[in-house]
Amino acid sequence: MAGLQGKVALITGSASGMGKKTAQRLAERGVKVVINDIVPEKVEQTVQEFRSQGFEVMGKVADICNASAVAEMVKGAVERFGSVDILVNNAGMEKAGALRNLSEKDWDVTVSVNLKGAFLCSQAVHGYMVEKGGGRIINIASRAWLGGAGQAPYASAKAGLVGLTRTLALELGRKGVTVNCIAPGLIHTPMWDELPEKNRSAFLAKQPTGKIGEDDDIANAILFFVDDDASFITGQVFYVCGGRSLFAG
Repeated sequence: MAGLQGKVALITGSASGMGKKTAQRLAERGVKVVINDIVPEKVEQTVQEFRSQGFEVMGKVADICNASAVAEMVKGAVERFGSVDILVNNAGMEKAGALRNLSEKDWDVTVSVNLKGAFLCSQAVHGYMVEKGGGRIINIASRAWLGGAGQAPYASAKAGLVGLTRTLALELGRKGVTVNCIAPGLIHTPMWDELPEKNRSAFLAKQPTGKIGEDDDIANAILFFVDDDASFITGQVFYVCGGRSLFAG
């Protein structure tokens, strides 16, 4: 892929799952990667694993919902690697349930992690990107931003992330910074494996492809957007969902 060697990527929530796979794929292409998570043990384990493979990585334990923690994380990354060229706002979580059963806390934590965190991280890195004359911000939304029963906080937060993507693309386009959004559908994660068989069957029945995606499917989409060849693409929502975005519900 063109021009990735030596660049620096900060990936939130990258000590496991889609974020970890993306970190690995970028590191394999010579990108220096900042591994972020809120659990110290997971960060340390991932950093050691990647270094054993010869990758240039550093770990940063930080709560992305805390502005000072985010600022310190980004400052540390720049001090260590000299810049942040790529930001992947991957960290996310969901509190699901019927409207009548959801609490204010469910709403606050879901919106904070999925939307506020992406805002704070984008705000913290964009100055370095502008100063350098370019950069890539990739926000991981969800097909659920189109709406999903029992997903009021999550769908709202992910819809907000799409709005943030489009707004930042307008603000930063002339500065050489592209901002795009990936909207995954069902992806094979430990959470999927823990679902009862009847739930998995119900989800799969709504899949036009009849199957779920893998971490690699998301990593591949991110690799597409961060490449120099994608420099004329910004403000877009790219669905990686096996066609699930073709209908709501």
